[in-house]
Amino acid sequence: MNTPQTIAPSKATSGETLPNGPGAAAILAAGIGSAALGILALTNDAFPVINKLLIFYGPTGGLSGVSTMTVIIWLVAWFILARRWATATVPMARVNLISFALLAVGILLTFPPFMDLLQGK
Repeated sequence: MNTPQTIAPSKATSGETLPNGPGAAAILAAGIGSAALGILALTNDAFPVINKLLIFYGPTGGLSGVSTMTVIIWLVAWFILARRWATATVPMARVNLISFALLAVGILLTFPPFMDLLQGK
């Protein structure tokens, strides 16, 4: 009869720490993607030329380009940051602060009253 074995979590030896770079890259990339969404939404709404450039699928209008470009920006940011920070230990407090600031930018720029205020409507 087989008895279940417990596996102890691996511990870093003295002086070694696990790199937090890949996790920090994901968090910061999410903030960058959020800000990109807000910026693209605002420019899509404010400038007819940008709106026409962002029409990737006719029935949805510029929203198709806004969402597609946001995902591309997020993935590129994540890829670049993850490669650069693959073995790094970065200050998470700073990464979190910047990410939340970028998230706030994204939320504000997609909030219609604030967006209208910026456009002077």
